[in-house]
Amino acid sequence: MLSQFLKTPLTLGLGQAAIVVVLCAVVTAFARTYSIHVERENAVGLSRGIVQIVLMGYVLAFALKGPKWVAVIILVGMILAAGVTAARRARGISGALRVSLYGLATGAGLVIVLMTLCGVIEWKIMSLIPIGSMIIATSMNTSAQALERFRSEVVSHTGRIEAALSLGADPVLAVTPYVRSAVEASLIPRIDNLRSLGIVWIPGLMAGMVLAGSDPIYSAIYQFVVIAMLYAAAALSSLTTTLLIRPRAFSSAGQLTLRPKKAAAH
Repeated sequence: MLSQFLKTPLTLGLGQAAIVVVLCAVVTAFARTYSIHVERENAVGLSRGIVQIVLMGYVLAFALKGPKWVAVIILVGMILAAGVTAARRARGISGALRVSLYGLATGAGLVIVLMTLCGVIEWKIMSLIPIGSMIIATSMNTSAQALERFRSEVVSHTGRIEAALSLGADPVLAVTPYVRSAVEASLIPRIDNLRSLGIVWIPGLMAGMVLAGSDPIYSAIYQFVVIAMLYAAAALSSLTTTLLIRPRAFSSAGQLTLRPKKAAAH
């Protein structure tokens, strides 16, 4: 219907974006009736999202005309930005940014490099940047979920952890169950994506390849390859990030520093 009134791609895109923003605002207002306040996060997320994706469109238009090493610079920049975003979920833990960057570099970075060297990802800007960005984004989300879950688990079980410490337990071992819980919880969406692939959802990459004239069977197999890469990178990033953040919940003397706000105030 919009295309009947908005004739140019730019005006059509802006019209579609406006409708989606209104939809998000309605959902946010509905959530507020249940005392769920995400107004600020919603406004910031929508504003940043539209600006950043438009800017990335210009960057891609430039990158497609440039040398291949431009893709490396763009992906490194994405990892840095993803690290900053994921680290915010570990508030109250020192060194969260460094840990987040290490985790993303180990997970997303390693998978991108290995898969490119093996030829799974083509060494072309039009392949490397889109697929690489999906791997980085998935790793970022998974790492952020793992950090948030680890922090909340430790804060919720402060008494149990301190009881274990008082009995002589090693600090790292005292929080090991919460590391396991954090990693497992962060991987649930990734595992569900694999299980529901082709039944519940058909990802855009496969649909795009088919529309571009690729063999449907190859398109389906390659879509599975991409989803499997996303899982591998996410799992490696989540595990690395959580293992590295584990000792940072304690002081050098082995005392638990990650505590509930009320307890920390006394």
